[in-house]
Amino acid sequence: MVFKAVLSDPELLKSSIPIIAEIIDEGIFKVDKDGIKLLSPDRTMVSVVDLKILSSAFDEFKADEPADIGVNMANFVAILKRIKGTDKLTLELEKNKLKFTVEGDGKRKFDLPLLDVKVEKPPVDQLNFTGKIELESSVIEEGVADAEVIGDSVFLEAKPESFKMFAKGDVSSTELELTKDSKSLLGLEVKEAIKAQYPIEYLKKMIKAAKISPQIVLEFGTDYPMRLSFKSLDKLSLAFVLAPRVSED
Repeated sequence: MVFKAVLSDPELLKSSIPIIAEIIDEGIFKVDKDGIKLLSPDRTMVSVVDLKILSSAFDEFKADEPADIGVNMANFVAILKRIKGTDKLTLELEKNKLKFTVEGDGKRKFDLPLLDVKVEKPPVDQLNFTGKIELESSVIEEGVADAEVIGDSVFLEAKPESFKMFAKGDVSSTELELTKDSKSLLGLEVKEAIKAQYPIEYLKKMIKAAKISPQIVLEFGTDYPMRLSFKSLDKLSLAFVLAPRVSED
């Protein structure tokens, strides 16, 4: 199997992989002629990471046949931290290693051993969301930060004319509401009222991807999983699926 990918903009990886590594500790990157993909649940099966990097994002990309590249995510991030945004990065497969060649002021090399990782493909393509909301990413950042002051979970509620995030504690509460007139509410496709509760611990990690995209697409349903989708131009897409907390409220 021949795999080689040359990237003159390592920020593409430096801005996405560390976020993913906060959620999963081992991952299988699937490479083929179209690019690199990763679809993996975390160990608790509460969340799923869905990453796609198109082959066109690279200066040079070659994968003569499909292959799985299993790696330890913390080790991957440690190497990326040693790469500057101005460096040129070349990734290559060699036997049981993923080789990094970094060219900047001189040439440096790193080897990352491949793991025999077994990951069951999560059935995220079977999800049927009843609501879709497009927002400025900063809105979700603020809503999650506000909710964290109150508790460890946040409610999302959408109606045909509005979207709301709120949290409730024993004595305190917070609420963020956007109507169709709000500038940061870019799209609202909801036929009937929906409401679900999600853990802030995971949302805090996922919303860090706001730095790669100023806009977010949020899909969910009543007491149903949620998908947060970020896009970075036409090079990279990153999405997360998060299981709800079922509440009697």
